[in-house]
Amino acid sequence: QVHLVESGGGSVESGGSLTLSCTISGPTYTRASREFYMGWFRQPPGTEREGVAQREAIAVLERDATTIYDDSVKGRFFISRDEDMVILKMNSLKPEDTAMYYCAADRRGIPTGRGPPFPAHWGQGTQVTVSV
Repeated sequence: QVHLVESGGGSVESGGSLTLSCTISGPTYTRASREFYMGWFRQPPGTEREGVAQREAIAVLERDATTIYDDSVKGRFFISRDEDMVILKMNSLKPEDTAMYYCAADRRGIPTGRGPPFPAHWGQGTQVTVSV
C-alpha cells in the first residue's frame, strides 16, 4: 500500500506560479526502489461525479527520471522528485488550468492524457484556481 498526500494548491492570478507537492509513504514503499511511475493529473470543475474517467495526466515522471508532459502544459509545468516528494512547479498559469490536481502512482506506467489504464494509487487532491 502506498499513501500519497498533496499540498500546495490555492488561488493565483493569471500569469502567476504555484508549486504542488506530493509526499509518498506506506508499508510497501521504499525510497531506493524507485519502483513507481509518478504522475500529476487534473480534473476540471463540474466533473467530480465522473470520477477518474475525467482526470487527465499532465505530467509523468518515469522510473528512470524521464519526464513527459501533455501539450497543454509543456514548457510551463515541470515535474521533479526530491527524496519522498514529487513536485509540480507550475508557471504562467492560465484560467483554463483551474482544476483539482491529483498525484498518482503505479508500478506499470502512467500514460499522459485521459482514459485507462488508471493508476492504482491516488492522493486526495488539491484545488488550483486561476483567476483572470
